[in-house]
Amino acid sequence: MSTLGSDLRSADCLTYKDIFMYIENMENLLSALRAAGEPTRLRILAILALGELTVSELTQVLLQSQPRISRHLKLLADAGLVLRYPEGSWVFYRLHENAALSELLGEIIASLPEGDHDLQRDRERLAEVRAERAKRAQDYFAANAAQWDNLRAHHIPETAIEERMAELLGGEAIDLLVDLGTGTGRMLEIFGPRAGRAVGFDISPDMLTIARAKIDETGAENCQVRQGDCANVPLEDGTADIVILHQVLHFLDDPQRALNEAARITKPGGAVLIADFGPHEMESLRDEHAHRRLGFAEEEMHAMLVAAGLAPKTTDTLNAKGTPLTVAMWQANKTIRSTEL
Repeated sequence: MSTLGSDLRSADCLTYKDIFMYIENMENLLSALRAAGEPTRLRILAILALGELTVSELTQVLLQSQPRISRHLKLLADAGLVLRYPEGSWVFYRLHENAALSELLGEIIASLPEGDHDLQRDRERLAEVRAERAKRAQDYFAANAAQWDNLRAHHIPETAIEERMAELLGGEAIDLLVDLGTGTGRMLEIFGPRAGRAVGFDISPDMLTIARAKIDETGAENCQVRQGDCANVPLEDGTADIVILHQVLHFLDDPQRALNEAARITKPGGAVLIADFGPHEMESLRDEHAHRRLGFAEEEMHAMLVAAGLAPKTTDTLNAKGTPLTVAMWQANKTIRSTEL
């Protein structure tokens, strides 16, 4: 603000374009402050700072009606503070990470009183909403673990995907391969022999039981599986040559967190390889198969990869057999900084 004021006082150095841009920026700032300056909208911003949510979930967290929450969200979106992502019959909302006012928004949220009763209760109800989601997913995985590979192959041409993934990985030596959301360990089974060491992480004990049995059966001593969250991997920074997320992100509450974690554990110069659905309208996958997201558009995935500090390299698309689904593959590299050369 002080710089802008100084520039404005030196108006003889400014063009009309500069003055109009200054006025427009001031209007954007005032619009954002007006939008944020209301108790319910402040609570919404504070909750969205913890991850994306649907309108229905926000109504559960804030204990307010859907029309009222929707009205507040529209005002926040119009002010450029939140982004709206329709997916089938659901609409997701998240903070606008690339907004010019994002720094100001961060300061506003950080300045909210930590001990505020309403904010504390909102966070408690958010934890309950997330726990309910997680239970539904765990129940699904537990019920389907034994037939998981056949179930997944029903929707996806696995052989074609695995062949293309192998091509993208290339022939370079792999010291450590990490498979996030390993499920029954299929990626370890396929790509583990190419690595000095391969580790799969999954949150589901039922899936890991099957994955361990497979590893024992094949005698793959370089492979192991561990229970762990994709968004909180117990590995040090920059340790993995290759990180794979195969048909994982569409199950997650916050795919960006998983990509951030994949980027964190990847070595500079290493690669993250993703296989997941492209955008689709099969709502039944939410009800019958615990999908949270109906696929990912290329521009959305690229934005998430860049936000994670990865450089998108390759995008491929394959049609799923007998369904309107497409499977997309994205490869991204961890940038080597000049200090690491």
